[in-house]
Amino acid sequence: MVKHIFVIGAGTMGNGIAQVAATAGYQTTCMDVNPEALEKAKAAINKSTEKLLSKGTINQEQKSSADNIKYASSYDSVIEADFIIEAATENPELKFKIFKELDRVAREGVILASNTSSISITKIASQTKRPDKVIGMHFMNPVPVMK
Repeated sequence: MVKHIFVIGAGTMGNGIAQVAATAGYQTTCMDVNPEALEKAKAAINKSTEKLLSKGTINQEQKSSADNIKYASSYDSVIEADFIIEAATENPELKFKIFKELDRVAREGVILASNTSSISITKIASQTKRPDKVIGMHFMNPVPVMK
């Protein structure tokens, strides 16, 4: 059972995915190696959830869940994740590097998803020893208003 979702990349897509995961009731971690990106993600999520709350799209409990997103600048807490979604810059070499690292540090059996819009999932999966656990999971922007 998925309880904890770990999102890699705190840009527009990553912070939107983290927000949606948190407001859906999952423990959520948003990770980015850039501390400035993490600060921008926190601000963007807060602004977005305030707007959605004022419109009645989400309730106070969902807003509080988003306020409890954990932010990380390393893979240290990825071991806690039940499901991992990569939403890094659309750069093949970067994504390959991330998936090699995830293969090394994530628990066995955890699904590794990529939000890629143009890179072959088969090529991404080939960077791991668990290609059967790698999936494409493309979100549209803006993620929080996607249906």
